[in-house]
Amino acid sequence: MGQCVTKQEIKDNESDQHIDFASGNVHLITTKESWDEKLSQAIKDGKIVIANFSATWCGPCRVIAPFYSELSEKHPSLMFLLVDVDELTEFSTSWDIKATPTFFFLKDGNQVDKLVGANKPELQKKITAILDSIDQSQK
Repeated sequence: MGQCVTKQEIKDNESDQHIDFASGNVHLITTKESWDEKLSQAIKDGKIVIANFSATWCGPCRVIAPFYSELSEKHPSLMFLLVDVDELTEFSTSWDIKATPTFFFLKDGNQVDKLVGANKPELQKKITAILDSIDQSQK
């Protein structure tokens, strides 16, 4: 699995860390089935999915997690997912994750964009571009 900077051993109550990572309107994905379920729901509702492949031990992931959560609250027309690469190692590998965090933008289950790294301005820019494209298609 790709590493962010260094893998620090953070074993003190890891379940608490998910609260920070998956707050707001961010849905924590813990199984392949829950991924499929959320993707189907997004397709049915016509929502774009932003999937954050992250790790609790990753410094940049921890830094961007509150911003990601904030974005999820600001943009309820999008679906925000969080995948812990350590919990779903095989699934994450199938997405060819080389570093964390990696964000995938999915429309109708297909990848339309990707961002590697905890770059807040770039993440905001990509979300704005997606929202603009949705607005244009509805006119």
